[in-house]
Amino acid sequence: MNDRARKSLGQHFLSDPRLLGRIAAASGAGPREVVLEIGPGKGALTAALLDRGCTVVAIERDERLAIPLQQRFVGRSFALVTGDALELDWHALVAPWTVDGFLWRVAGNIPYYITSPLLERALIAPFPASITYLVQKEVADRIVAPAGHDDYGALSVGIQAVAVAKRLFTVGKGAFTPAPKVDSAVLHLVPRSEPLVPPDQVRAFRTLVTGLFSYRRKRMQRALREALGVSADEAARLLAVARIDPDVRPEVVDVGGFVRLLAAVTEEGGE
Repeated sequence: MNDRARKSLGQHFLSDPRLLGRIAAASGAGPREVVLEIGPGKGALTAALLDRGCTVVAIERDERLAIPLQQRFVGRSFALVTGDALELDWHALVAPWTVDGFLWRVAGNIPYYITSPLLERALIAPFPASITYLVQKEVADRIVAPAGHDDYGALSVGIQAVAVAKRLFTVGKGAFTPAPKVDSAVLHLVPRSEPLVPPDQVRAFRTLVTGLFSYRRKRMQRALREALGVSADEAARLLAVARIDPDVRPEVVDVGGFVRLLAAVTEEGGE
């Protein structure tokens, strides 16, 4: 069986037991919990998670790895689903355990090229207790960046509005086989019990924030005019309602400011 990493699937295998143990511990997984693992690969992180006493439901797209994974974890609390994680219903996969009162979490050493959509999928209500992903370090830095930081942007705002985000520790590129071109970091997200943006407004919020950050070097009044196609006076009025200085740039507006702006825009749209 050819178990070499497939570049087309973004595979970079991690085998260091110490690092895998740290990642599993960072997930917070334990007994009477089920972890939905994205991309188990050869099962290195899977084993570390199972050792913590949880159940693991793993989604693996590479069919070459299915039989070895099933053989490796015979007799353990492990279930394997072959398919594309972006096309499967995650809530349905963990439902046999969550209906019995298990907490569910998401974890994985995920392919870099689909980080954003995998973050979006993990943050669809009803939320898991936590999400622990191994991602590119620069992506983790962007997600946890505060307003005013060079790394702060639409991704930071979108994630922080629905979850508390922490970058836990860095994993050097040399720890992987094959080695990627950049270092990675463990990103840990805990969904907010009360998201700053309701689930039915998340898409509108992302559209608004992304639109504004496409003019990140312009002042907010001009950026809002361009993003929404409104007049200067209307942009000024909406910003006043949201208590945002029209002369600042999007990169210094905190998450709460964008949330208030969405409310102002949404109220205007409903009139």
